[in-house]
Amino acid sequence: MEHEAYLDMAASEERHWWFRGRRQILDQVIGGLNLPAGARILELGSGTGGNLAMLSSYGVVTAVEMDETARALAAAKAGGADYIFAGTLPDRLPAFAEPFDLICMFDVLEHIEDDEATLKIVLSHLAPGGRAVITVPAFARLWGPHDAALHHKRRYEKSELQQKLLAAGFSITQLTYTNMLLFPAALAARLLDKLCRPGKAAGTSIPPVWLNEVFASLFGSERHLIQHVNLPFGLSLLAVIQAAAIR
Repeated sequence: MEHEAYLDMAASEERHWWFRGRRQILDQVIGGLNLPAGARILELGSGTGGNLAMLSSYGVVTAVEMDETARALAAAKAGGADYIFAGTLPDRLPAFAEPFDLICMFDVLEHIEDDEATLKIVLSHLAPGGRAVITVPAFARLWGPHDAALHHKRRYEKSELQQKLLAAGFSITQLTYTNMLLFPAALAARLLDKLCRPGKAAGTSIPPVWLNEVFASLFGSERHLIQHVNLPFGLSLLAVIQAAAIR
């Protein structure tokens, strides 16, 4: 991502409907994992720190982010936190003293060229019985200016992500689409992107307050659905995974 993209993220991730809705869903999912008291939690690709407060409510957080600007913004947001480290995936992570009970990668894997090696590295840093929660953008045919602007390498088909998770040595507890309720509106916006090619891809700006609230409420409400069912389509994929019994 560009320097300006991180500045935009830091300014908007507390208010923008997409970040807010995703946090609500992730909070619900992680809350259902029954993590041990004082769980060791690692967020890989923590960006400007929008998820750190939520994750800290479940245990002791370590964060890794490759971009210096993003790390500085995250540290400032977290009151000068000293648990945010430099590192890149798959092969330049800090030396961790202990494995983790939970590893999170929220819309990170699509930025990495070697995603398969990255998944194996994630597995190697999990404690016995540990879980990982991963989100990625869905449907290759939705590729557009938004993805190019964010330096995505790919969007994932569900079968592709499933195959890569299993090949890395994970068992899959849940694999579901998210952002289903707003899928038609997002599809129309992305089609408009492709046709008109505006200077800024659709979805990056905060919409009017009333619309932002409606979108945040709709997206966040999916947390109640995915407790019971896997959604059949959506803009993103969410996986809850752990080490397979036999590795």
